Amino acid sequence: MAYNKAREEKKWRLWKEAEEKQLRSLGVSENDIEKLRVHDWAIFNSDRRYYQRMQETGTYLEEVAADITQPEIKTVEDFLDNIENQQLYQVLIKVTGLPYRRFYCKYKVIPLPKSLPFSV
Repeated sequence: MAYNKAREEKKWRLWKEAEEKQLRSLGVSENDIEKLRVHDWAIFNSDRRYYQRMQETGTYLEEVAADITQPEIKTVEDFLDNIENQQLYQVLIKVTGLPYRRFYCKYKVIPLPKSLPFSV
């Protein structure tokens, strides 16, 4: 959700009016209340700039993260099908005992030998 300046400003004004009412009841001078209002308004604007930019960055990062979602892995076969390193794949096939004899990678299918040149 985008940063809503009008809603945040309305919340700030309501808070500020309640604070100024309390300060007046405590006997604080109008000059001091005005100085505090100017200071708080500057802080509000600083926060607004920060949250607006943070929201823009957050939206961008969420879009990028959505673009690179990994496939859901439910079985050992799904896991093995997503391995791109041939040596790792061969070791895992031997350990799991699955009858796979092909290495799946992004670009092509590579047949595996019946016996592996190393032991686990």
